[in-house]
Amino acid sequence: MASLKDVAKLAGVSLMTVSRAINEPGKLRPDTYQRVKQAIDQLDYVPDLAARRIRGDSKRVKTLGVLALDTATTPFSVEMILSIEKTAREQGWNSFVVNLFADDHAEQTVDLLLAHRPDGVIFTTMGLRRVTIPAKLLDKQLVLANCISPENSVASYIPDDEQGQYEAMRALIARGYRAPLCIQLPESTLAAGLRRRGLERAWHEAGGDIGQLRQYHLDLSDGDEHYRDTVTIIERHFSPGVQDCDVVVCGNDRVAFLVYQTLLAQGWKIPEQVAVLGYDNMVGIGELFQPPLTTVQLPHYELGRQAALHLINQLTHKDTVRVACPLLLRGSM
Repeated sequence: MASLKDVAKLAGVSLMTVSRAINEPGKLRPDTYQRVKQAIDQLDYVPDLAARRIRGDSKRVKTLGVLALDTATTPFSVEMILSIEKTAREQGWNSFVVNLFADDHAEQTVDLLLAHRPDGVIFTTMGLRRVTIPAKLLDKQLVLANCISPENSVASYIPDDEQGQYEAMRALIARGYRAPLCIQLPESTLAAGLRRRGLERAWHEAGGDIGQLRQYHLDLSDGDEHYRDTVTIIERHFSPGVQDCDVVVCGNDRVAFLVYQTLLAQGWKIPEQVAVLGYDNMVGIGELFQPPLTTVQLPHYELGRQAALHLINQLTHKDTVRVACPLLLRGSM
């Protein structure tokens, strides 16, 4: 890899001149700047941003560090990382990602992140959850995205799951559905509790008896294979020609996928005979259902954008900000 000295030698100038060409090109004569630029291009020289950070260069581009717990390594919330990077670039900042895996030693991973001397840190997770913030991050410019830490006073940007499910339930009630079957995520998850609260609030406001709602919570403690319990639940309430509900409210779009398969295999028509409502709007999936799946958008892109702007704009609040989860009306309801 070419060094600053290599560029200076090829251009026939001093190290200071090369530094000015990179950082303050307006202070050089045009012909000198062009010689340095041609040398940089010829050598494919890349400025050492890490060294500039260590020197405390006030003109350097500022950087966001992202500590990503399952966020960048799964297909479900990767838009959050994309949004952070795009927002940073739009604002003239850089960003980098350090993945934190479930079996990692968090302290070592945090040391790796801090070694790059970020100007701010965004802690992200796949799936809304509570997190324990590593002690070394507590005195940094820090914001949480898609997670909360009740033990610490830190700004958090999370989906408004309760309101999202509430609005979706209001929409299906307005369309005349009166016998929902609800297949929820595990009770232990934050999202499940919030979505159930929104669902029941909408049902109660419409005059429904919450005690008569058919609600099930999946048990995913042993892994995703328990998603297949969805099939058993559907078969309790549907058999060829016989049904006791008119809409299936799904904890997420993966549940909805199994609901579709089971209902269509029994010969049911969606939505003419039974409607289906999802949640999450999994990237690249919702429009592939036939008919396209009505679902609630998890605002991963907006979570990343707002978290990045929190640090870039040097906001000082420590609030939990709930970001809207819009209903995406498609053909299944």
